[in-house]
Amino acid sequence: MKFKCTGWPFAAGLAASVLAWPGFAAALTLDEALRLAETNAPSLNAQDAKIQAASSAAIPAGELPDPKLVLGVQNYPVGGPDRYSLDKDFMTMQMVGWRQDMPNGDKRKARIEVAEAGVERAAAERRVERLKVRQATALAWIGSYSVERKQALLQDFYKENRLLSDTVRAQIAGGRAQPADAVTPKQEAARLAEQEDNLTLERTQARAALKRWIGTAANDKPEGSLPQWSVEPATFNHQLQHHPELAAFAPMAREAQAKVQEAVSEKKSDWSWEVDYQHRGREFGDMVSVQFSWDLPLFPESRQNPKIAARQAELSQIEAEREALSREHTEQLENELADYARLDRAVLRNQQSLVPLAKEKVDLALASYRAGKGDLNAVVSARRELIEARLKQIDVEEQRALTAARLHFAYGESSL
Repeated sequence: MKFKCTGWPFAAGLAASVLAWPGFAAALTLDEALRLAETNAPSLNAQDAKIQAASSAAIPAGELPDPKLVLGVQNYPVGGPDRYSLDKDFMTMQMVGWRQDMPNGDKRKARIEVAEAGVERAAAERRVERLKVRQATALAWIGSYSVERKQALLQDFYKENRLLSDTVRAQIAGGRAQPADAVTPKQEAARLAEQEDNLTLERTQARAALKRWIGTAANDKPEGSLPQWSVEPATFNHQLQHHPELAAFAPMAREAQAKVQEAVSEKKSDWSWEVDYQHRGREFGDMVSVQFSWDLPLFPESRQNPKIAARQAELSQIEAEREALSREHTEQLENELADYARLDRAVLRNQQSLVPLAKEKVDLALASYRAGKGDLNAVVSARRELIEARLKQIDVEEQRALTAARLHFAYGESSL
């Protein structure tokens, strides 16, 4: 039997086989996750389309309205000897004309301002959405990475449990422990299995959260370390007023102000001109007419002024909303900075005190048990405290990284 294989399919198959090996599993760094999020996030694609729509809508903003074609019959007789005739009465004319409306200059200028501000507003909203996408992606990656750390730590706990089981068997064989002690390591293994099930659920949830932003790449194992962003309260307080959500109010206010000017411009007359060609019977001469018309804003109290007041109220609303959001961000910043300082102290306390002391307690309890001076319950209790301390260490490091991420993307990247 003969086999034929072209070069490319063979190479592709070989590459697929190599990538399938555990040692070649794809890894996902935070930078790569952020890049994928900006490429794949549907909300950013929606914002791009919104900018395109606003830009296209701005093109005709200052243009004149479309002209009107006028067709008609003038002085059509409906009585007398020439009734229902188009060409017997010298006054009857078949008319074709061209009419052009001419909005006043202030109105056209205001419409241009509204359209341009709309484009700026769409761009500002995209920057806000970009910040949200990057922040949410970083938070999801940190959560996924922390779960992987816990699962790796759990494997160390299993190894320690097997060593404890060996120690217990040796103690029982030497007559320094009771046979019932052999059950305790098995109970601990069952508790570890229960924790492993909870971590498996957390891992699935974390990857689902990350998948929302980067797609199937979220199935890759997070690689690297927790990000170490600089947290500078003075810098963040300075950047507060440049937060994209607050910066977005500038084009919103400009747009609202332009709408006020557009409403004010309605107090000025628009006008129009019209040219008509009028055809009559052969024995009568054709005619041409030219006419102009003006709007007469004679009742501003019931028409233009209420519109102006409404637009001014919308502008005041935007200014008040910006102030309210600024105060909200000030509160959030102070809370986040205080929380970060608390978590930073907690991380150091776990690293320098809680975990080392818990490990020392396990070593002492185990040494006493091996010497026949302590019981197994003390060893198990100390081990549980060590497990909790190590898991708590990962938790507080994760919480500190999450808080730093919220601060960094809200205020550290606000100038981007």
